[in-house]
Amino acid sequence: MAEEKLDTADERRSFLRNMISWTGAFIGASLLYPLFRFAGFAVKPKPRHIKVAAPLPVSGFHAERDFILFARDEQAWAVSRTCTHLGCRVNFLEDQQLIECPCHQSRFTEQGKRLRGPAERDLPAFAVAVQKDADGAITEYVVTI
Repeated sequence: MAEEKLDTADERRSFLRNMISWTGAFIGASLLYPLFRFAGFAVKPKPRHIKVAAPLPVSGFHAERDFILFARDEQAWAVSRTCTHLGCRVNFLEDQQLIECPCHQSRFTEQGKRLRGPAERDLPAFAVAVQKDADGAITEYVVTI
């Protein structure tokens, strides 16, 4: 009889120890979750403003590392040079008036609209501000990335 009481008492102590351990683990995880979530937080970089002197070449486009700037008929626009498929740097083909990815031949219009290829999204567009002098002549283009 005394042995039975010890067994049930040991079982209760073991159960209580397990419950306290699991409760402590749950509370610890609950308190650490915000810390782990914060550790994965990424701050967006500040926008960059890149100035391109006017006039553009006769071809009407200017290629930089991050973008291709087009200027036609008093309008200016810029598209990303990073392909939306796998991130290769795209090139503008003057003779075909197309933007093409050299890696997998995705093709885009000058405005960055997808025409064909493995890329499923259009190229991102960047804001372009046109700076003019007092006479109204274009002096530079400011591309905001």
